[in-house]
Amino acid sequence: MVHRLDRRAVLQGIAGTALALPFLEAMGADVPSASPRRFCALYTANGMSLPKPEHGIDEWSWFPRLEKDGQFEFGKSTEPLAPFRDQLSFFGGLQHDNGLKADPHVCSDMWLTGAPLHNPKPGSYNSVSLDQIVAQHTKQYCRQPSLVLSIDAGVGFLSRTGTISYDSQGRPVPAESHPRRVFDRLFRVDQSSQKEQRSQLQSRIKLVDAVVDNANRFQRTLGASDRDKMDQYLTSLNEIESRLIASEKWIDIPIKSQDYASLDLDASPEGEPSEYYRNMFDLIALAFDADITRTVAFMLNREDGMGISDTFPLKLGLTQTHHNLSHAGDKQGQLEFAKYDLFLSQQLAGFFAKLQSLQDPQGSILENTIVLYGSGASTTHWPRNLPTLVVGGGRLGLRHGHYWREEDGKMANLYLSILQTLGIDSSSFADSTGTLATPIFTKA
Repeated sequence: MVHRLDRRAVLQGIAGTALALPFLEAMGADVPSASPRRFCALYTANGMSLPKPEHGIDEWSWFPRLEKDGQFEFGKSTEPLAPFRDQLSFFGGLQHDNGLKADPHVCSDMWLTGAPLHNPKPGSYNSVSLDQIVAQHTKQYCRQPSLVLSIDAGVGFLSRTGTISYDSQGRPVPAESHPRRVFDRLFRVDQSSQKEQRSQLQSRIKLVDAVVDNANRFQRTLGASDRDKMDQYLTSLNEIESRLIASEKWIDIPIKSQDYASLDLDASPEGEPSEYYRNMFDLIALAFDADITRTVAFMLNREDGMGISDTFPLKLGLTQTHHNLSHAGDKQGQLEFAKYDLFLSQQLAGFFAKLQSLQDPQGSILENTIVLYGSGASTTHWPRNLPTLVVGGGRLGLRHGHYWREEDGKMANLYLSILQTLGIDSSSFADSTGTLATPIFTKA
């Protein structure tokens, strides 16, 4: 018979000091690996600048120029990523087959899911997103099952979504957009006693349970449109309940001591774009470093001119909004579109450098994290040849430094490759037909 220990069991140290035990097999939980395996999805809307040959600015194409044996030359809009050449790979030719059958404006809704399904249930079209599948396998180790961020808080609406994350029922997971609220959720320490904290959390959990129960009964009396709205409301409640339950589990365990001096929690999407993105990326890095979560989804821009980020190019001195630049058919318009891609590459480079500087027990956080960056359209709402970048994960088995292309390749096959590299035993994802036939993904 195996003797099971309570997770809150303690050891008595010097002078009666109580030390919380780490996770042990005797506690009935899997022992975490020496270094966590993490996933971070970063999405930008409206595609990337892919100038036409007649524009004469091929060097500004987001996709790199292919040389030999998969080796490549960075374009001008991705040059800031050059220091990470050996830790990243470009993917071209990928698509979601269902995206070819759908309204092109739903490309952000389905970027991480591959939906709509072939036979969706009435009143729905989406399915679970990649980040939430990862979260189901990592949440036992973390204070927060996942972190969902967006340039605009909430969920938005169908085809103009404000989130790229969807739960197991295909319902949008609400996103947070302001650094201070993200910081308070992740790092703010409650100064009340543990007994008081636990009592407060249990009361809040009971309250949410009661609201969910009443909302479920009320929902059965509503029409189809109102039921959809209630579905989103219930998703928000379920997300809150998951956080509360996770918080109770971690009350006895202190958060890692970190330096927050570089954070500007008053940065906002309405302010300077680079400062906003820097603070959001720093918060993600700190959350990974403290092992508060191992799964993040961050929507950097929204589709079709929606949200505050559509004006970011104007704030950077360009002459058109982001969505209008994506439709530009002339040389000058595509050049400005590419310069906004350059701005985003600069923000990503800063994020990757931060992840590289933070150390896990074995290797850097970047080496133990798979970062997926891309868009649900190539350019002008075209759902083929999706711009895709995979960064990090060197200690998980990824072999980088390549530009890999497959005409009409399946994005879902890439996602299945990511799941398996993260150690998640999945045989399929969405409409996948297998993993990608590329040497980039190997056994760790």
